Amino acid sequence: MKVLIHEDAALAVDCVAGLMMARLARQPEVVLGLATGGTMEAVYARLIEAHRARRVSFARARSFNLDEYVGLRPDHPCSYWRYMREQLFDHVDMPAGATRLPRGDARDAEAEAVAYERAIVEAGDIGFQLLGLGANGHIGFNEPSSSLQSLTRIKTLTRSTREANARFFANPADVPRRAITMGIGTILRADEIVLLAYGAGKAEAAAAMIEGPMSAACPASALQMHRRTTVVLDEAAAGKLTLREYYEEVHPGGRSEVA
Repeated sequence: MKVLIHEDAALAVDCVAGLMMARLARQPEVVLGLATGGTMEAVYARLIEAHRARRVSFARARSFNLDEYVGLRPDHPCSYWRYMREQLFDHVDMPAGATRLPRGDARDAEAEAVAYERAIVEAGDIGFQLLGLGANGHIGFNEPSSSLQSLTRIKTLTRSTREANARFFANPADVPRRAITMGIGTILRADEIVLLAYGAGKAEAAAAMIEGPMSAACPASALQMHRRTTVVLDEAAAGKLTLREYYEEVHPGGRSEVA
């Protein structure tokens, strides 16, 4: 696991956007795994800026999103279909039909999860997976107690996750209780994983993910077993790392190359 610590959130965001752009330059047809939430908005804004400046193209890429709320139609204001269109897809050159998210309004959510997992496998799995980090250590909607070998499935969301996401809903009581999510095992099949976390509120989860025991209590700790994961933090999110001095010695200033 490569740990890159930046002075502030803006630099961490620039780093993550740069890593995705570099992968697209090396492999234009890469299968992207995309994430949603407030952490990703700045990353997508950077990518849109780069696309408008003709520094990156998505024309040959495909994508799968991590998750979607059960029960929400694609046109629902709080659906992740809607989020991705507004935050990225409508502003870049990714072709129609190249993007896929689970259908939250599927008649049979369990069957939709199985079909989504099969589609990821048929695409050759994810090449570059973008992740955020929940304050309770979740990745995707894999809440604590998730199997570390789980595949795409339905998960019941914790109260803390619903409360964290309530700000996106006009009525907090409307936050769905369940979601379709890629499993941890699905995520771990990705060729490359880049996780972004910033702010003091993520410091405890970041420390558990990077330095704690691998445990279902912190689902993100499963990334310790991945052969090519990069964790990008700002100083606040790195605040509880015991080995911080070492990470900064190896990657001074958050540079990806080894010193």
